[in-house]
Amino acid sequence: MHIPSAPTAEQEILTFAEAFARSGRSGAYDPEKWLYVPDFYADYRYILGTRGEKPLICIGINPSTAEPEHLDNTLKSVERIAAGNGFDSFVMFNVYAQRATRPADMDRQMDPRLHRENMAAFEYVLSHGGPAPAVWAAWGNIIETRDYLRDCLLDMIDAGRRYGAVWYTAGARSRRGHPHHPLYLKKDSGLDLFDAAAYCENCL
Repeated sequence: MHIPSAPTAEQEILTFAEAFARSGRSGAYDPEKWLYVPDFYADYRYILGTRGEKPLICIGINPSTAEPEHLDNTLKSVERIAAGNGFDSFVMFNVYAQRATRPADMDRQMDPRLHRENMAAFEYVLSHGGPAPAVWAAWGNIIETRDYLRDCLLDMIDAGRRYGAVWYTAGARSRRGHPHHPLYLKKDSGLDLFDAAAYCENCL
């Protein structure tokens, strides 16, 4: 369980560039295998994943407790589905970078600094995802938790357009049209094309 120690607006955070420059120095994991930014446990996390030439970029709502070599059940499912669909690596990304096991503990208001740096991290991931980065929408109904999440997602969709991203879902969508969360997917679940922009217009 992770409960934020304070609202993000009351905390000092590293920019993505600062955190990325320092990543791999903690000695707690193999930096040749893992991408972890920042590379220490904090109230926020920009990126967690494995390194490869063909990553599946999975988008959740916000980070929980997972770290390199200590994946939670959601991340274990992401890893299995990425491998099962022919990807050599995965990157777990989130619409909002604040770490909170319970989405109800997330910031009541979006912190612009955190969103800006999260977007810098997303652009980094997209730029290393090949000519058509594969982005898996996997946030479930949790996106209804905060109104600002829609605006964050719209910024991500715009960034994806600039990099030629192709969006996917896995498993059945909810009655309201939300993408399925990875946790309860079958390990052999395939990926289906997803119109993220139309989803934002019609379901959020």
